[in-house]
Amino acid sequence: MLLEGTILRGPRFDPVEGRVVVEDGEIAAIEEATVDSDDVVLPAFVNAHTHVGDSIAKEAGEGLSLEELVAPPDGLKHRLLRSTLREEKIAAMRRSAQFMQSTGTASFLEFREGGVEGVYALREAVDGLDVDPVILGRETVDAMEAAEGFGASGANDGDFSRERSATERAGKLFGIHAGEADASDVNPALDLSPDFLVHVVHPEPLHLDRIEDSEIPVVVCPRSNLVTDVGLPPVRDLLDRTTVALGTDNVMLNSPSMFREMEFTAKLTDASAREVLRMATLNGARVAGLDRGVVEEGRDAKLLVLDGDSDNLAGYRNVVRAVVRRAGADDVKDVVL
Repeated sequence: MLLEGTILRGPRFDPVEGRVVVEDGEIAAIEEATVDSDDVVLPAFVNAHTHVGDSIAKEAGEGLSLEELVAPPDGLKHRLLRSTLREEKIAAMRRSAQFMQSTGTASFLEFREGGVEGVYALREAVDGLDVDPVILGRETVDAMEAAEGFGASGANDGDFSRERSATERAGKLFGIHAGEADASDVNPALDLSPDFLVHVVHPEPLHLDRIEDSEIPVVVCPRSNLVTDVGLPPVRDLLDRTTVALGTDNVMLNSPSMFREMEFTAKLTDASAREVLRMATLNGARVAGLDRGVVEEGRDAKLLVLDGDSDNLAGYRNVVRAVVRRAGADDVKDVVL
């Protein structure tokens, strides 16, 4: 397979004209050449934090606080999940996965409610699709063992030391929400030596020092934080300290669109377009332990092709800024997954 156009090459997304050669699911070569194509070739997205079970309740809970919406065990989302038939949950999750696939997301890191059954339900939901979930089971060690790791709600919700130890023994990922509503759960979360933190809206200087010293990545979800009225994460401070990835969080609150998340992040923070694109691709892949998220020889060929001559993108002067701050689903020409 050959993909031609302007290629956003390497971790800096340097634009080069040419073609990407794909063989057996891998990027075999990147050839600089003059080509007759307006396409833009870039890495497919890695959505580093989702709750796709919430697809059963899009835009539910208007006016509720964060705790009323999502706190276990009796937040609105948990009550709705318990009262919804398995088949309905699977169908709703599949629709969200199909949307992610069609809009250029290759993989997503899912904090999966429902124990072992929740893990199996998501695997059933994505069966036959080309988007790959990295599933972090919740609630039980058994769910972790059935999944790719464990996704903890937050240190204020309980003691997750047993789950952390079991996950470490299994050699799997352990992620935990921290600093979403306030700073009180950040130190206890860091004490667990997680593989990554989610949100970190309210870090104190000590927390930033610990994150940097321990080299713990952070996944931020700015649109979700705005909707739940907890504030915005200090993206610049985090970028200066550690690897920062981008996630869309609960489908109840936001569409799982990485285009929207990138535009929002780029326009409401001082992160550069290149940094934001890296947050949406390579950094998410690093958090998940995946060999993708960058257009380089030898990497997984998970690629997104945009129509650079679409009504929306035609006339751009800075291709990376155009991708991050302007591009959307209507500009997608092809997704190679």
